[in-house]
Amino acid sequence: MCDLVARTGRLQQRYEHGSRLVAGCIPFRYINSEEDGNSESKKVIQVLMISSSSGPGLLFPKGGWENDETVREAAVREAVEEAGVRGTLMDFLGDYEFKSKTHQDEFSPEGLCKAAMYALHVKEELEMWPEQKTRTRTWLTIEEAVESCRHAWMKDALVDGFCKWHKEKMEKGEITDEDLK
Repeated sequence: MCDLVARTGRLQQRYEHGSRLVAGCIPFRYINSEEDGNSESKKVIQVLMISSSSGPGLLFPKGGWENDETVREAAVREAVEEAGVRGTLMDFLGDYEFKSKTHQDEFSPEGLCKAAMYALHVKEELEMWPEQKTRTRTWLTIEEAVESCRHAWMKDALVDGFCKWHKEKMEKGEITDEDLK
């Protein structure tokens, strides 16, 4: 039995200019990879994606940002609820706008959404989490994730947000050996 419970309902949802505000993250980790039979291992980055409860394709954890939390708290909550992971929430990657076919309501009749996305360095994978019965998690390389993204905006968040952010952090030496663990 999972002690954590996913939040449901729209009563506490935030809206701005007719768009539902959403928070999410791109969970990532580093793994060792041996190249071409070479005994030296190299760190390779993987991102975690989850199955959709409404069809094929993979997603990054995201959901409604509620009135009683900060956007960063919402992103962390969604990672736990949907993907069953905890870690260090790092930098803001950008805002991504999209239209939801399933989340049209009186405050956003056209289903417009604006997602604030963050990088989340995963430190723990939970054995039990609120949405484990409806979602599976899959660790993928960046290339695999780009091919697997269900939505174009998530692909943009991965390529234009996360990959550019990670490259800049590496070039500036802001990702340390401790981060690579």
